[in-house]
Amino acid sequence: MFKIIEESIEWCGRTLSLETGKMARQADGSVVVSYGGTSVLVTIVTKNKEESLDFLALNVQFVAKSYSIGKIPGGFFKREGKPSERETLISRLIDRSIRPLFPYYFHNEISIICNLLTYDTVNPPETPALIGAVAALAISGLPFQSVIAGITVGCDENNNYILNPTVQEMRLSSLDLLLSGDEHSVFMVESEVKELSEEVVMNAIKFGHAHLQPVIIFIREFANKVSSSKAESFAPIDVSDITHELQKNRQLFEEAYTSTVKQERIKVLDTIRNNLISTLKEAGKDENFIIYAIKSFERSLVRKMIQDRCVRIDGRKYNEIRQIEIEVDILSKTHGSALFTRGNTQALVVTALGATQDEQIVDDIEGDRREHFMLHYNFPSFAVGEIAMARAPGRREIGHGKLAWKAIHPVLPDKSEFPYTIRVVSEIMESDGSSSMATVCGTSLALMDTGVPISAPVAGIAMGLIKDDDNYVILSDILGDEDYLGDMDFKVAGTSLGITALQMDMKISGISFEIVEKSLEQARVGRLHILEKMNAVISEHSEDIKDHAPRMLSFYIDRDKISAAIGTKGKNIRNICETSNVKIDIGDDGKVSIFAMNNDEAQAAKNMLIGSITELEPGAIVDAKVAKIDKSIVELELQNGKRAKMHISEVANQHILSIEDILKPGDVFKAVVIDFEKGGCLKLSRRRVNQETGEFFEGELYNVEKREDTRRPSSFRKAPGSRFNRNNRTKFNNNNSSSGFY
Repeated sequence: MFKIIEESIEWCGRTLSLETGKMARQADGSVVVSYGGTSVLVTIVTKNKEESLDFLALNVQFVAKSYSIGKIPGGFFKREGKPSERETLISRLIDRSIRPLFPYYFHNEISIICNLLTYDTVNPPETPALIGAVAALAISGLPFQSVIAGITVGCDENNNYILNPTVQEMRLSSLDLLLSGDEHSVFMVESEVKELSEEVVMNAIKFGHAHLQPVIIFIREFANKVSSSKAESFAPIDVSDITHELQKNRQLFEEAYTSTVKQERIKVLDTIRNNLISTLKEAGKDENFIIYAIKSFERSLVRKMIQDRCVRIDGRKYNEIRQIEIEVDILSKTHGSALFTRGNTQALVVTALGATQDEQIVDDIEGDRREHFMLHYNFPSFAVGEIAMARAPGRREIGHGKLAWKAIHPVLPDKSEFPYTIRVVSEIMESDGSSSMATVCGTSLALMDTGVPISAPVAGIAMGLIKDDDNYVILSDILGDEDYLGDMDFKVAGTSLGITALQMDMKISGISFEIVEKSLEQARVGRLHILEKMNAVISEHSEDIKDHAPRMLSFYIDRDKISAAIGTKGKNIRNICETSNVKIDIGDDGKVSIFAMNNDEAQAAKNMLIGSITELEPGAIVDAKVAKIDKSIVELELQNGKRAKMHISEVANQHILSIEDILKPGDVFKAVVIDFEKGGCLKLSRRRVNQETGEFFEGELYNVEKREDTRRPSSFRKAPGSRFNRNNRTKFNNNNSSSGFY
């Protein structure tokens, strides 16, 4: 029934296997890839889409099934919901790697779904999923230009590179670099780096590229064994007749692209395009073919203009950075803010500080974790002068935000040094390329304005490429049009000492090591220029956080006092938080962190907490709350959740017939500890404390001598051989309190 084909190799100390013919047989391509104890099912389905002639309708979706680690999804609905951040990022990794493989004329709709079937929590699924996607593509019959593979490179404490590091090894690594490529070129790079030099990162790319070659050969052999038939041929779209007509308007396009003002350039180009579409439609040409031809024509024209004239669209040189304007502390009531403007790209970045309870709880396939640093990137439609409905963050916004997060994360202080939860929001006000790198610069500025002690300022820059055969030019700080019409989008972020994040996307079939190396060096020069501009405005973090930012007070308590500080079901700590308007976090080591809006509230909360765990001795004055009133006994509750009792004779300094004449449930008053019961329950007195001053009552107490002289003998002083009778029997109240209470 099944025609199963399975192949495997040993790679980087683990077994990598590919299998097809057993699952998802109705897909155009279906492969189960396993690496170590992690398995992913990758399927590819395609269909013709005639109406879509101007782009590749490729959709990649990575799905982490909870059952892969023997887990039931949390929440009310016990099934997988919308994609998590990590699922979205893995989907983008695969998309960015394989998109350049397809011929420029191929515009069919393609759906690639990667289902995580089993996860050993040792071998991350990113690399196997990418390899499985390429293998499924290789047996699907779709046209593609070359076989690629992916690999992850880490770096240990001795600066030795690690191939496909485990989850535990990656936690200790100073480098997290995932790259894809074929035999000769690099297609995609994604990395978080702890301030390593360009040389170290470049060597890591070369090291990883060399060790993914066996996988490329393995995929080819697997595909040949599955099917010897060649990929289905797709003829390029013939628009030569339309292109001939466009050549007559070449000068109009050239003049439009020399405009350095984006809005004017867009307006003129739209007019030219609309006129050409109308004219060619009247001549009997298909509108879809006209649009496709115009885009191809413009791409070739602009690329040639840049190469021939050695001047870019906005008149800059290849390595020239746009004009930069920087402001900090522009939003007075926020905890920190910055406005970073580079040309027509502008990011408003705002920070907010919070308590430990404000940390983001991430439901990951490896288990829940908490993140105390969040960076959210928003790209509204007005940033590019368009109209669109407001919606939830999409893949692009999530990806750009995470890239900026990776760039800033290596320079953040340790949680023990700066215990605040940090949220950064980047609002893109204008965009003409490289908005994610503007977010990096703005975030660094805003954090320093906030008073976060980052180790060094961070700047980011986006590099572009125009390549024809062996001739190429590398562009610094690319515009949106240069990104769209060019061959590369290479984002590099870092400090003056080294790189903190990389992201490289290609629109052609890879680039050589030479181009990568030159791009990194040109990016370093540009990054230092941007850092110089930033440092001229603010180069170090503020000495203290803003007055309206939350105050934090830390101290330690004995570990055996933690449960008392929290109280039964959290009652004590909750009461302190509500009373003092603070947030309190108590660590397993006994460290207490109090977050309040001012120092007075923080100190008051500290005093309350210390008082609640201090052992009370007779004579101690406490706050007591009436919980319940019996006939002659008042049951009380203290701030730390402990219970206490008070006899009617200790309620007031005068004779009363009923406790309700003085007290009612919920009343709070000052009382003094006068004794303990055998079970540890406190005996309190209200009448012995001056309720106005909170001090011991110094006046004469009501009927003290009479009570002491006429006190009934204890029921335990009965004569030998006598029995307990009605008069000398020990009395218990209805709630089974301890014997001997008054």
